[in-house]
Amino acid sequence: MFLVVGLGNPGEEYSKTRHNIGFMAVDEIHNRYNFSPFKSKFEGLISEGTIDNEKVLILKPQTYMNLSGNSVVKVAKFYKISPQNIVVIHDDKDLALGKLKAKIGGSAGGHNGLKNIDSQIGQDYNRIRIGVGSPKEHNTDTISFVLSRFSKSEIEKLSTEIEFIATTINELIKKGIAHYSNIVGMHNSK
Repeated sequence: MFLVVGLGNPGEEYSKTRHNIGFMAVDEIHNRYNFSPFKSKFEGLISEGTIDNEKVLILKPQTYMNLSGNSVVKVAKFYKISPQNIVVIHDDKDLALGKLKAKIGGSAGGHNGLKNIDSQIGQDYNRIRIGVGSPKEHNTDTISFVLSRFSKSEIEKLSTEIEFIATTINELIKKGIAHYSNIVGMHNSK
């Protein structure tokens, strides 16, 4: 069983903000693979389905970003899912808009959602990072930047990347993060 977590903040006021790109990505996976309706459980919204005959849970923590690990650890413990079978999709302000990276482990890089997850389950889980651009490019501070909404042109560019994640997530589940990282690298070089 796999757990795919999209990071974001609950509430309409955070919809389509940079910090919520993880929610947007898992919503696309949810729709593409016809997962069950989301239910409120484990301090999050959770849904289940299958991807290539593998049972998969999708989680959108509802704890606000800084406490995302509270929800993740509850699901992981209840379903006995090891960190190696957890995939966290999140925003990355250090990557250019629309760039993707995939890896296992590593530092949180200042991302408070990842810091909280690391403190609860360790660092050895899979990460899909989605570039949301840099606060420096927009002459603003980090908090204001990650809580700002995407422009229409940014959403158009990112929707292609979100669709790519949804159509290739099965490769990560079947063949692992190293294989998936290669697919992402080839995609980025186009």
